[in-house]
Amino acid sequence: MSLINKKFKELKNKSKLAIMPFLMAGDPNLEITGNILLTLQDNGADLIELGIPYSDPLADGPIIQLSASRALKSGTSLIKVLELLDTLKDRLKIPIILFTYFNPLLSYGFSEFCNLASKVGVSGLIIPDLPLEEATSFSEIAQSFNLDLILLVAPTTPHNRMTTISRETKGFTYLVSVTGVTGERNNLENRVESLIKMLKEISDSPVAVGFGISSPRHVQRVKEWGADGAIIGSAFVKRISASKPDTVISEVGNFCAAMREAADN
Repeated sequence: MSLINKKFKELKNKSKLAIMPFLMAGDPNLEITGNILLTLQDNGADLIELGIPYSDPLADGPIIQLSASRALKSGTSLIKVLELLDTLKDRLKIPIILFTYFNPLLSYGFSEFCNLASKVGVSGLIIPDLPLEEATSFSEIAQSFNLDLILLVAPTTPHNRMTTISRETKGFTYLVSVTGVTGERNNLENRVESLIKMLKEISDSPVAVGFGISSPRHVQRVKEWGADGAIIGSAFVKRISASKPDTVISEVGNFCAAMREAADN
């Protein structure tokens, strides 16, 4: 059983919703990223999705696109992110999931990347532009290095394809709550509830909802709808970019603690 599976099983036994913040590595710099990772862990995050900046982020909205641009300008690279995680692997006890596009991994060498990622404590991968038709073979490679390749389901995904994805994904199923890119929303679409129920009927894979979750009210809503996890991205990234260097750690920690409290109430 993978670390991600163990975490979701542990939370299910406690009837708790997984809180999964997303942040972009290297925004504003890697030193602050390292401190934020530890702060999120200390303030109730169960898993963390860590973005690797990329020049053509197809699935990301303006907030995360700008974050990736800032990270690239600060000199962040795939290898530097892995080097950062290597320095933290003895202190980070929760699963770390890397969000990255496929081209950088293909250029580096997928097996070589998975080997190195596993050694620095990574538990899973999310690759939004990896076609389902190619996912199985790459998932097998990732699994050989104890990494879960997590697949995404969108509201527009046909039922038969949704069935295949939910059975092929490892760790959990990432349910995209909206049609479009990442970003904060005022409201979550009610159809997310039916999608969660549908996925639960198809497979035993935990379901984590992302894209648009930005408030404690949203966290409570997806918990009521039966989700196993809430992925909060743009709301964290926005706070990081808007905070001063001497307050960013505390502000991000406080926001994470508020999301944790909402999930537990």
